[in-house]
Amino acid sequence: MNNEFFEAVKMLEKERGIPSEYLYEKIQNAIVTAVKREYNGKDVVFCDIDPEKQTMKVYLRKLVVEEVTCEDSEISLEEAQTYKKRIKVGDYLEIKLDPKKFGRIAAQTAKHVMRQGIKDVERGQTMQEFQSKNQELVTAKVVSVDPKTGNAILEIGRAEATLPKSEQVPGEVLVEGSLIKIYIVDVKGSDRDPRAMISRTHPGLVRRLFETEVPEIYDGTVEIKSVSREAGSRTKIAVHSTDENVDAVGACIGPRGARVGKVVDLLGGEKIDIVKYSEDACEFIAAALAPADVISVEVAEDGSKTCLVKVPDTQLSLAIGNKGQNVRLAAKLTGWKIDIHPESGFYEG
Repeated sequence: MNNEFFEAVKMLEKERGIPSEYLYEKIQNAIVTAVKREYNGKDVVFCDIDPEKQTMKVYLRKLVVEEVTCEDSEISLEEAQTYKKRIKVGDYLEIKLDPKKFGRIAAQTAKHVMRQGIKDVERGQTMQEFQSKNQELVTAKVVSVDPKTGNAILEIGRAEATLPKSEQVPGEVLVEGSLIKIYIVDVKGSDRDPRAMISRTHPGLVRRLFETEVPEIYDGTVEIKSVSREAGSRTKIAVHSTDENVDAVGACIGPRGARVGKVVDLLGGEKIDIVKYSEDACEFIAAALAPADVISVEVAEDGSKTCLVKVPDTQLSLAIGNKGQNVRLAAKLTGWKIDIHPESGFYEG
């Protein structure tokens, strides 16, 4: 082994963060496996690498016997004594192999192991990076967008992940080289095959954006109780204050709407309704139907989490929303099935 080999290992440790001990162990094992083939796979080959002295020794360990029955693993006493005079039957003899016999194999094996070691460690680092950011908001760089599928490759730190078209905000155009906020939904796979499931449409993205923009949420004074979202169009978020002196809705809106405005901008103009959470189901359902006014909420007595909501006739279309969106989001937010009726009892046909 020449000095270049040991310098290369040092460089990998410094630049890629790959522990030299890890590489030396892998190289030793790989060389042993390769050289063992010369001895019919018998477990007689050993390898020692000393980085301090910058040396590598490959040797055979054979049992000294009266009569040899296996040439790969045994050696006669007479022959053994040519290496070591005081050796006796039953001892093991270590025979250093000539570098000419294993040099080329060792060099090729070391190169292969180092290449593979880099890949393995980088995959492991990718897995750790993803796991450390699981269910978190991260900034990612758009590397490329497939013109056929619309799927985007994003760079997250030193790792890459795919943002499927289905997890992109409808109507949003991703530009190569631009930075976007994404939510890591889950991390799957293994160190050898790390995969991050990422999204721009997940409600968790909105939750984390508000945590970033609203200090009261970050410090626990204001809690986000639930989020319902139709990405690119509208989101409803229910908030609650643990301090009676702090207005949860006001804290999320911010001075002159600055805080909610920042989240809206990051979501490309998506509308956001911030509603006050209540333990009282009727109050919560009425608040969730904002911006519509609600006259009354009657909860079914059979425990089915179904309710009948009455609204002013003039507010009916507002309560239901475009294509039923407002009532649909309110139902997701509260966990209740909501049946809306006009105050007069008559629907405008």
